[in-house]
Amino acid sequence: MRGCITKRKSSWAFVIDIGKDPKSGKRKQKWKSGFATKKEAEIALANVLAELGRTGEYTEPSNEFFGDFLLTWLEHRKNQVRPGTFKTAKWLIHNYIIPRLGAIPISKVAPIHLQSLYDDMLNKLSSQSVVHCHRNIKMALEDAYKWGKVTKNVANLVKPPKIVAEKFRVWDEGQLRTFLEIARSHRLYIAFLLAASTGMRQGEILGLRWKDIDFEKATLSVSQALARDHKGFMLGEPKTSSSRRTIALPLNVIRALKQHRKLQLAEKLAAERYEDHGLVVQTLVGTPVSPRNFARVWYSLLKRAGVPKIRFHDLRHTHATLMLKQGTHPKIVSERLGHSSIQVTLDTYSHLLPNMQAAAAESFGKLLEPPGTESEYTAL
Repeated sequence: MRGCITKRKSSWAFVIDIGKDPKSGKRKQKWKSGFATKKEAEIALANVLAELGRTGEYTEPSNEFFGDFLLTWLEHRKNQVRPGTFKTAKWLIHNYIIPRLGAIPISKVAPIHLQSLYDDMLNKLSSQSVVHCHRNIKMALEDAYKWGKVTKNVANLVKPPKIVAEKFRVWDEGQLRTFLEIARSHRLYIAFLLAASTGMRQGEILGLRWKDIDFEKATLSVSQALARDHKGFMLGEPKTSSSRRTIALPLNVIRALKQHRKLQLAEKLAAERYEDHGLVVQTLVGTPVSPRNFARVWYSLLKRAGVPKIRFHDLRHTHATLMLKQGTHPKIVSERLGHSSIQVTLDTYSHLLPNMQAAAAESFGKLLEPPGTESEYTAL
């Protein structure tokens, strides 16, 4: 494999031999011109020769803008991922990646471009969102490499930011009871009770079906979730494979579910037209509940209850926090939440561990006290 540098009018260029044409037998050459200095042309030639030595193929640098490529890539991505995942990727690409890097030719995107983008995003978004952005860029450039548009995936040379633990607020037992008492009179009460009692995600609750509930065993199975797609809403797969799980239910939740089913049957009989989707949480005409309308109910009940304002998703954290404080093993909590591993649970709720360790140490100390003696812990 040979190449040389040459002067072409006021700029520099390089030319390389890339073998012979299999049909004509003639030598095949590739020219690249427009370099301001001889040094720039030499560096570019060295990079091309290194790529040829590594892959045995020559990739013509693409002049396609990075933004145009991302829009094409996004269309291919639509049918490969869950609607929620696609929605996040689309939001990041349209609102952050394209405005910053969209006008750069894809072959010119460099690690410094990506690093600057991530640094800027960290001033506006969570570290988790920036990591999602990096993953999408990395996947897009990997496909660009496979499709012959770039010679390497420069995202591999950039280190994404470290994910900072999510900040959330939770209720204590009294605040949770106050809210549930206020919510009891609303027809969507069962959704809030399920969130507080199981730690299920909103989409999982809105996608729960009656056939997913085993009243005899007092359990429910998470097998689908309500999610938004480009057409509206759809019932699809849960967030991850570990999200498919079976959750044990308290008896008061079983009783509330039976009562809710009676209410739903009465609504069905009273409606002139009813589209029964078999969901536990449905509208008055049997259709899935819109997350936006659900949020309106949530914030309305928060105001009426007079409790600290939290997100609906924080009921999931409240459930986990209260269970851990009660001494439930983190492995059980992890399984109920559908985490991929117990480590995710421990990392998320690590702030609770010091107090839990202190309580455990005190409990173990009492265990070692001789029978019939006054414990020093009691005196304290």
